[in-house]
Parts: sequence; structure tokens; C-alpha cells
Amino acid sequence: MLGSVTEPTHDEAHGAALGSRLNWLRAAVLGANDGIVSTAGLVVGVAGATDDRSALLTAGLAGLLAGSMSMAAGEYVSVSTQRDSEKAALALETRELHEQPDAELVELTQLLEDRGLSREVAVEAARQLTERDALRAHARVELGIDPDALTNPWHAAWASFLAFTVGALLPLLAIVLPPADWRLPVTVLSVLATLVLTGWSSARLGAARPGRAVLRNVGGGALAMGVTYAVGSLLSAAGV
Repeated sequence: MLGSVTEPTHDEAHGAALGSRLNWLRAAVLGANDGIVSTAGLVVGVAGATDDRSALLTAGLAGLLAGSMSMAAGEYVSVSTQRDSEKAALALETRELHEQPDAELVELTQLLEDRGLSREVAVEAARQLTERDALRAHARVELGIDPDALTNPWHAAWASFLAFTVGALLPLLAIVLPPADWRLPVTVLSVLATLVLTGWSSARLGAARPGRAVLRNVGGGALAMGVTYAVGSLLSAAGV
């Protein structure tokens, strides 16, 4: 039992790594989905006002760049805040371990008891963990933080930027490449088909039923394109 406390098993380590990869993959799918919906709504709205290819391309590129940069900046700020909080918690734990090691040992023992260990085993496990690496033991058991795997804001920012860009390229290319008469139907159909795929993928990665997720995804995308197209058409009719 003591070995299971001091060191993670191969299955536990594999499960943690797999969970991390799935979280990144799900975030990438959701980022791509945001790129699809926001850019599709933009270019379809412009298409409601004009069929000029240059105007559509300009609007699409502006939406792609603005959206991807916004996603990257937001993710960087969010993850940086999380990382700062983790580092502050580790610094506080380091100071407490230096100033009151006995109290911290008692605290670690209690935490291990709360996880189901008997008093005797918890005392011995806490002692061994403290002797091996007190900060890492408290970080993992008390704070739920791995000091060797703090979140990286740059990784998160680049992942969001790339995911959004990949998603935004679909409606952008669909609206500018076909002939004028085919632009709108090709864009709408390709976007809706892709939203089916991203909705199904995000649901499966989250171990949820895909049907409802797909309906929400497709319904939201269709509503966004419908509203922006109607607004663009009204502005065109009004001569704006």
C-alpha cells in the first residue's frame, strides 16, 4: 500500500498522460469550432450585402486574424494567471515547510488519512514522502499541483491560435473560391457539415452523447449565419 502512495503506478501515469492529451485535443476541437462559426457568420453576413470577392476575402481575413489573435491572447492571459497562482501556492508551501516542518508533517499525515489510509500507514507514508521530497509531496497531495508540469501559457496560446485559424479557413475558402452563384450554398453546407463533425468529436472526447451536442453545434452555427445574412441583406437593401 505504501508504494501506491509514494509513486504512481504505470497505469495511473498512463491515464494522467492520456487525460492531458484528451483535454488538449478537446480544446483544439472547440477552438476550431469557434473559428468556423465566427468566420462563417462574418463572411455570410458580408455576402448578404455584396457578392464582391475582394470584399468577402478582406472581411474573412480580418475575422480570421482578429479572432485567432484574440483567442491566443485570451488563452495566454488565462493560463498565465493560473500558472502565477500555482507558483504562488508552491512558494507559500515552501515557506511553510521551512518555518513549521512539524506542523506540515502532521497536515500531510491527516491528508493521507482523509484519502483512506490507516493512521499507522499514513504516518509512515507522510514521513517517507517528506524525506524524499517534502515540497513535491505537499504539492501533489495538498494542492493537486505537479511542480514539474506547470501549465505553459505559450503552448496554450499557440494551440488556440492554430486551432482557430484552421477552423476559420474553411468558411473563408468556401466563400471566395466557388463562382458567385454557388458561394452561399457551398459555404453554408460545408460549415454545417463540419459543425456536425466538431460537435460529434467534442462530445466523444468528453464521453458524452453526441446527438445533443451535434444539434446544439449545428443549430448555433445555422442561427449565426442566418442572423448575419439577414442583417447584411437589410443593410444592402437600405443602401448602407
